[in-house]
Amino acid sequence: MSAFVLPPLLAPFLLASFLIELTPGPNMTYFALVSARKGRRTGLATVAGVALGLAIIGLVAAYGVAEVIQSSPVIYEALRWCGVGFLLYLAWEGWTDGGDVAAADKDGADGKYFLRGLVTNLLNPKAGVFYISVLPTFIDRTRPAAGQAVALTIAYVGVATAVHLSIVLLAGSLARFLKDPGREQVARRFLSAMLALVAIWFAWTTAR
Repeated sequence: MSAFVLPPLLAPFLLASFLIELTPGPNMTYFALVSARKGRRTGLATVAGVALGLAIIGLVAAYGVAEVIQSSPVIYEALRWCGVGFLLYLAWEGWTDGGDVAAADKDGADGKYFLRGLVTNLLNPKAGVFYISVLPTFIDRTRPAAGQAVALTIAYVGVATAVHLSIVLLAGSLARFLKDPGREQVARRFLSAMLALVAIWFAWTTAR
C-alpha cells in the first residue's frame, strides 16, 4: 500500500474512515438487529456482504463510473429511493417476523443475509459520494491516482469491516438472552423501529 499512498496521507485517512464508520447509519443498525436476533454467524455473513459491496463501489469509483452516477440526477435518485425502500422493507420484515432465533440460525439463511448486506451497500449512494468526494482529498496528485484510489479503498473497507465486526460481536452476545420470546419481540421491534427511522434519516440526508 505504501507504494501508492504517502505515509502522511494514510494515517489521516484511516482516522477519518474510523470516525465516519462510528456515525450511526443503516449498516450499524441492521448489524445490531440481525446479530441480536440471529446470532453472530449470521451477523458475520452480513458483514461479509457489506464489505464486498463497499469494495465493489470503491473499485468502480476508482475508475470513474461512480462519478457518472453522481453527476446524473436520475440515476442518483433511483439508487437513493431503492436504498430507502430496501431499508424500510428490512425494518418491516424485522417488525413482523417472529420465530425462534436458534432455529433461524440453522435454516441455512446466512447466504440470504450476505446478499442483503451486499445489496444494501450497492444501493447506498452515500458510499459512492464518499469515494468520489472524501477519498480524493487524500490522494497525492503527483502520483498515479487510480492506484492510490484502489489502495485507499482497501484501507477503508478494512476499517469499516473492523467496526462492523465489533458491532456484530457485541450484539451477538445478546442472542442467548433473546431466546425468551417476550424479550426477543421487544428487542426486535425496537431495533426494527430504529432501522425505519434510519431509513427516513437516510432519505433526508441524501436528498439534493
